[in-house]
Amino acid sequence: QVHPVEQGGGLAQPGGSLTLTCALEIFARSNDMAWYRRAPGRQRELVAQISKGGETTYADSVKGRFTVSRDNAGNTMWLQMNNLNPEDTAVYSCNAEKSGVIFWGQGTQVTVSS
Repeated sequence: QVHPVEQGGGLAQPGGSLTLTCALEIFARSNDMAWYRRAPGRQRELVAQISKGGETTYADSVKGRFTVSRDNAGNTMWLQMNNLNPEDTAVYSCNAEKSGVIFWGQGTQVTVSS
């Protein structure tokens, strides 16, 4: 079982930073992992993806501001978000793939407001 759990959401001021954590069950050893977000009234979008080998992909809107990383065991993934702006306000969810199945977390709210 994988069962991702997101932590670290909250309120940040414009220009501020937050770090999100996606924790899987110990020994989950996932393959590809990713962060998505859904803003009110908008479709879910891919924010960042990281492969088992550490290759990363970012949405254009977050390049240079967000950094995705993971531990070698494939049990934890992080999203470091810097220089946040109000357009980053959304529910952020992580997913992890293992044995061809994609597991989703419940999501964590990120609100950027002054």
